[in-house]
Amino acid sequence: MKIIPVIDLKDGVVVHAKQGHREHYQPINTDLCKSSDIFQVIEAFLGVYEFDTFYIADLNAITHQGSHNHLITDVLTRFPQITFWIDKGYQKYDEAAQLPGNTLPVLGSESYQNETISEIKAYKNNFILSLDYSKANALGAPSLFSDPTFWPENIIIMTLERVGSNHGPDLEKLTEFCRQYPDKKFIAAGGIRNKQDCVLLSKAGIHQALVASALHSRTIKSEEITEISGKKIPH
Repeated sequence: MKIIPVIDLKDGVVVHAKQGHREHYQPINTDLCKSSDIFQVIEAFLGVYEFDTFYIADLNAITHQGSHNHLITDVLTRFPQITFWIDKGYQKYDEAAQLPGNTLPVLGSESYQNETISEIKAYKNNFILSLDYSKANALGAPSLFSDPTFWPENIIIMTLERVGSNHGPDLEKLTEFCRQYPDKKFIAAGGIRNKQDCVLLSKAGIHQALVASALHSRTIKSEEITEISGKKIPH
């Protein structure tokens, strides 16, 4: 199981995402990191574990209220050894192609409609798809959920009402995706609380998970990340 830390950016700072209610997200102030500065948050995560992949959601871009393009570019330059998955909402291929090489665009279903999803083909599978759900409802273009020809190899199953909820991941939905599409790699997002959740996900066929709250609250610890990632703890 690979843990991928999540950073949600809003109005220039890192915020605590909770159940998709973006208008109420507040700047991060946690046991792990008292600062909401993105560079300090990344350093705090790296103090927990030597993560090689991070997920950044530009909430301003996703909600059409500006963007963090310059700040994200600074991050990519400052940490060239890390791969950043960047969700900026609706992204034209040309715009995403201009980012530095240590990034991979995340295309969220909530940002696409049936009339715009044909543009996804331009990425030639060099992206990560996020299938977004609010409660039982699929968000965005229905065709993205029903037509796997649009899907790349790696697909996030994002259950927004579980984000920051401490309710656990949507194991049933994730298990069903793994069963139906065994040739794809699904990534869990939303509600992961502890090592046990990661173990259950791994048994269901999920081998990557997006995590924020459990890292900030230290309910997933350094040695547990090492253990579930299958790496030996150095003596």
